Amino acid sequence: MPQIVIVMGSDADLPVLEPAFAVFRRFPVSWEARVISAHRTPVEAFEFAGAARANGVQVIIAAAGKAAHLAGVLAASTTLPVIGLPVGTSGMGGMDALLSTVQMPSGVPVATVAVDGAENAAWLALEIIGLSDVTVTARLEEERQRMGDKVRARDVSVREHYKSTTEMPTGGLE
Repeated sequence: MPQIVIVMGSDADLPVLEPAFAVFRRFPVSWEARVISAHRTPVEAFEFAGAARANGVQVIIAAAGKAAHLAGVLAASTTLPVIGLPVGTSGMGGMDALLSTVQMPSGVPVATVAVDGAENAAWLALEIIGLSDVTVTARLEEERQRMGDKVRARDVSVREHYKSTTEMPTGGLE
């Protein structure tokens, strides 16, 4: 069974999730994607979340737009970490989904990333897996170093091309 399961309310959310899939492909973790609706298949949602731990799942990412109850329904049915991924829609740009995901009652937390923040949902899931998997932790540290190296290289480039000189311009105000 997968360590991480990405659950979406609709397969229309797949394009938003592609960045998460790309991150997971670079790591030694098992994962899968599912379509389960909190509103249209609630029995399946409760059954999935209720059995997830016994099935070896360690982290659930729940992507949903509009009312975005999926993360809350799954979190109510398991004590596994659930990461809510609000999906932007044309109506309110994802603000409705963000508020629905982040406003959970005490005792039923959902870690929430930005609207359409699939890549950060993946990174957070990997950090959670890394708590007990030193191989994942080592890869995370390598990735962070690589990200830092890119920023440092850009800094050098910008500093070389955008700086003042000590020479005074010739000519001037008369």
